[in-house]
Amino acid sequence: MHAVFGLTRDVTKLFFLLAVVPISALRVSADTNPLPPSITTAPLSVDEVVNNLIRNDEEREKALRHYEATRVYRLSYHGFPGNREAEMTVDATYESPATKKFRVLSQTGSKLIIDRVFKRLMESEREAAEPEIHIRMLLNRNNYYISLIGFEASAQGNQYVLEVSPKEQARYGYRGKVWVDATDFAVTRIDAEPAQNPSFWTKRSEIHHEYMKVQGFWLPQRNESISSIRLGGQATLTIEYHNYRIFDSRPLANSAKASAGVR
Repeated sequence: MHAVFGLTRDVTKLFFLLAVVPISALRVSADTNPLPPSITTAPLSVDEVVNNLIRNDEEREKALRHYEATRVYRLSYHGFPGNREAEMTVDATYESPATKKFRVLSQTGSKLIIDRVFKRLMESEREAAEPEIHIRMLLNRNNYYISLIGFEASAQGNQYVLEVSPKEQARYGYRGKVWVDATDFAVTRIDAEPAQNPSFWTKRSEIHHEYMKVQGFWLPQRNESISSIRLGGQATLTIEYHNYRIFDSRPLANSAKASAGVR
């Protein structure tokens, strides 16, 4: 039983990394790391990529004033002392600049998971809007090392691939890869792991985050965290986002283009 209680705390901490990511994209600051010799096709340098990302993210954040969406939270745990599962469907509302409200539509399964994971995740999102927490979560040169490691083609278009690692072992810091759309300069995907182990019970953890484009805005599509514990169990936690409704948004200016030399 102690393993299950410990794991629910760990998973909540891990998923907090995904829950507090800004709405339009991660905001980053330019890093001075040189491009690796293997990066020969990327049109822009790492400094140019992150500066475009900063500018366009600020524009999207100002333009997006209100949206609503349906979320489905799921957690499946298999291991000692027994298997547990739960699911919760929530109506989520965002109001600029940083207000989030949640209304539970349905819930099934383990009450332990519902109360100690799902509800805490929603509380964490609301708390993350506080400036003192938000500033520590930003992916910027104060908090992270950032380098450009790839330039890839995908079904959605070309993407820059950034590698990030925290400068300090912050509680909610992470290390891994971030994909940035080469036209809109918005984060489209994150594959990462926590910078520090959440607790004794967790042996290994991985985090996956995907965005989708809705009416010009890049919004969360699917979050997933997978945690393995020392006693042999594994928990998989996901949030799926559906039925976005965007209201009272301002038109985006035509600045979501590649811009070289911007400082």
